[in-house]
Amino acid sequence: MNYLRTAILLAGMTALFMAVGFLVGGSGGMMVALAVAVATNLFAYFRSGDMVLGMYGAREVDAASEPGLYAMTAELARRAGLPMPRLYLIDNPQPNAFATGPNPQNAAVAVHTGLLQILSRDEVAGVIAHELAHIKHRDTLLMTVTATIAGAVSMLANFGMFFSGNRNNNGIGPLGTILLMILAPFAAMIVQMAISRAREYEADRGGADISGQPLALASSLAKIHNAAHQIPNMAAEAHPATAHMFIINPLSGARMDNLFSTHPDTENRIAALEEIARRSGSGRPRGGFVEGVRLEDLGPRPGGGPWERPKGPWG
Repeated sequence: MNYLRTAILLAGMTALFMAVGFLVGGSGGMMVALAVAVATNLFAYFRSGDMVLGMYGAREVDAASEPGLYAMTAELARRAGLPMPRLYLIDNPQPNAFATGPNPQNAAVAVHTGLLQILSRDEVAGVIAHELAHIKHRDTLLMTVTATIAGAVSMLANFGMFFSGNRNNNGIGPLGTILLMILAPFAAMIVQMAISRAREYEADRGGADISGQPLALASSLAKIHNAAHQIPNMAAEAHPATAHMFIINPLSGARMDNLFSTHPDTENRIAALEEIARRSGSGRPRGGFVEGVRLEDLGPRPGGGPWERPKGPWG
């Protein structure tokens, strides 16, 4: 049902974009809108991931620099049937994480250092599994496209001020232009947020399946939600348009599940995960992160040499 809802919302976003282009410049304006959408989405496809990682000062890590985190991610990626994503750490005390990249072959998972300090090992595994579910479902590309289209809708609506014409030459007139500038970006924002919320629920379900620990993921959501309101994320506050990428809204002004939220209500997400655990009969992992990743299941370590046991408070 979430997939159907997402498809309908994305179609609505595209229709809104084309309609704004038509209102601004008729059939010619609609074609210009299409050309702008193609150009901006091509740029977003190839560059958006690196841009976001740069915004947050992310540093790439590997099996040598972060053996525990790398081994955990590699095992979860194997369970998900995904190639190992690039792995990044962001020096930020707020526990949070996000995924980016246009496809599974060019994906990245970024983790805040605060996540490793506050969460248990099983909870960290649940968070990473959630991000891998986003990658597997190609949500990272979907949200990039919707964010780009939403931005383009706002840009076209502003162009309407210069090409509004008047009622006598089939233009939308000054009043119509003002309404277009207000309502079109607002409608695009609502659709974008609705898509984001639908994909979060789906990623929670996928993360629970990948990690085998719906209750650990539920616990991590509660901890991250509480900490996000106590520990400011200044980088996210400076780039609020990226808030939808995180597992929990990183902005201090985030509210509950309402019309203007990029994320579902955390309590609703936790309730859904608890229902998954109840139906499965267990919140314990398949193959087990409770006992830690089995090193013999990870295959050869990149660069050679033996794997090391994870270290740290969640190891």
